[in-house]
Amino acid sequence: MKTCPSHKKIYPSKEIAEEALIEAHTRFEYAKNTGPIAVYQCDDCKEFHFTSRSPMNEKLAAYLKSGKIKLQKEANKWADKWRKY
Repeated sequence: MKTCPSHKKIYPSKEIAEEALIEAHTRFEYAKNTGPIAVYQCDDCKEFHFTSRSPMNEKLAAYLKSGKIKLQKEANKWADKWRKY
């Protein structure tokens, strides 16, 4: 498995990193102005990582604006409740 000197999680493409970024926002609660908001290609490993630096990823911004992140969070919450039964 490839690793990065930064010890950050590696994503092999921008598209996969963007999907993981959106998924992270549906699974985790981030305080305002914290958490990952974009992806970038690392100079060291040439793979992709999350960053909390601006500008926000366009796909993430569109999902947040449309309310899709909020809807998916609610769906995840209910799915987690049903898994317990």
